[in-house]
Amino acid sequence: MSSLATPLVLVLFAASGAVIWWAGGLLASTTDAIDAHVGWGEGLGGAVFLAIATNLPEVAIVCAGAFSGDLSLAVGNILGGIAIQTVVLVILDGPGLRSHPPLTSVVSSLNIVLQGLALIVILMLCVMGALSPPSLIFARTTPAEIAIVVAWLASLWIVKHNEDRTAWRAAREELAEGSRIVAPAHKPRPMGQVVALFGLAAAATLACGVVLALSSEVVATRFHMTGVLFGATVLAAVTALPELTTGLYAVRAGKYELAMSDIIGGNAFLPVLFLFGTLLSNKPLLPDAQAPDLYITALGALLTAVYCVGVVLRSSRLVLGAGIDSILVLVLYVVGVAGLVVIAR
Repeated sequence: MSSLATPLVLVLFAASGAVIWWAGGLLASTTDAIDAHVGWGEGLGGAVFLAIATNLPEVAIVCAGAFSGDLSLAVGNILGGIAIQTVVLVILDGPGLRSHPPLTSVVSSLNIVLQGLALIVILMLCVMGALSPPSLIFARTTPAEIAIVVAWLASLWIVKHNEDRTAWRAAREELAEGSRIVAPAHKPRPMGQVVALFGLAAAATLACGVVLALSSEVVATRFHMTGVLFGATVLAAVTALPELTTGLYAVRAGKYELAMSDIIGGNAFLPVLFLFGTLLSNKPLLPDAQAPDLYITALGALLTAVYCVGVVLRSSRLVLGAGIDSILVLVLYVVGVAGLVVIAR
């Protein structure tokens, strides 16, 4: 792709983003149907089916980086993606909910807090792994990358076994009578058709992720941007499009927990890709992380903590059409990215 003219590369980059946006809506509707069929709650369904599917562009970017031998873009995209995908919740809270109460005040389960705390733990493991010596290898990878996978699986187990706690169920029933939007009834589609559509959307997302990976390297080089900075900002914003699409679908259908779980659960899944990339490249990724990577990791943890507090406090106060926590997250992100630009120079 390096032989193509810059305008054509930009067109391919934008077209891939547009297809990913379209596929995100299809992933949301089909995941909703699959959740209903297998009996998983919104929290676990968002943390598994939807979170993994919407992060397929990142999977493609890691694969491309492993085979090209340059994983700086992938590392920046994974850690930067966590921060910017958290900011997607600001959009869902403001324009997404419109005249409704803040998103964190209508989430009916503290499972979101559990997922957020698990994400913060995983991000701290990322920092520990980045500060570990590259020579610390176990089973072709580093202990931190293995610990990240174990922590992610443990978080799924915790969410699954706390989905139906009596105290949280009462909150769900209360919200069901008040805040929830009643989605229009549709005739259920055959499960075979639903699975086929899910597979089509996932395949389109993965294929466009490959194009994004290839075009991103060219764009970053020609516009003289470092892999960390480009991956954590521009590329992370484009690969967050599936989360934005699926989140808007979930919010408008009154499935607030699914919307937040997709974002936070998807963020918790992203660092799992470090192990995947290490096994593909036969080179540990985390020990090569630079100061900007650690900076954006801390920013992602900070933004997640704000929303965890928001879910616990359940404030119904709106500021500029969004919850106080969302406004704080937006301000912290803007200031944080400005700091990233300074650090990455």
